[in-house]
Amino acid sequence: MATIKRFEDIESWQLARRLTKEIYTVSKRNGFEKDFGLQNQIRRASVSILSNIAEGFERNGNKEFLQFLSVAKGSAGEVRAQLYVALDQEYIDQQTFDSLVALTENISKKINGLMFYLRQTAQKGSKYK
Repeated sequence: MATIKRFEDIESWQLARRLTKEIYTVSKRNGFEKDFGLQNQIRRASVSILSNIAEGFERNGNKEFLQFLSVAKGSAGEVRAQLYVALDQEYIDQQTFDSLVALTENISKKINGLMFYLRQTAQKGSKYK
């Protein structure tokens, strides 16, 4: 795996940024905008994914990074669960649901892959040198 110098270079962070943009877009319409609780929660969960990837990366240690990645992965699951609510309430259509769930699952897989790599590598971050 190539050395990552900035969290912006992490593919799962890039995908999470895209997901957050799409969540903000879809949550502005079709009755979604009036369901303040769900709108706020799904937005916060999507923002949590990219925020935790960034914060964990900036900690400069694999153990802390792994913990933040775990939280980010959990937030991805939370977004997926909330997408079901949005679908069931007809705030989003099936095609939008399928697209956003696929993106969220891809983010989870990328985070999982990064977590696996960090557990296997001998490089432990600047705090552990």
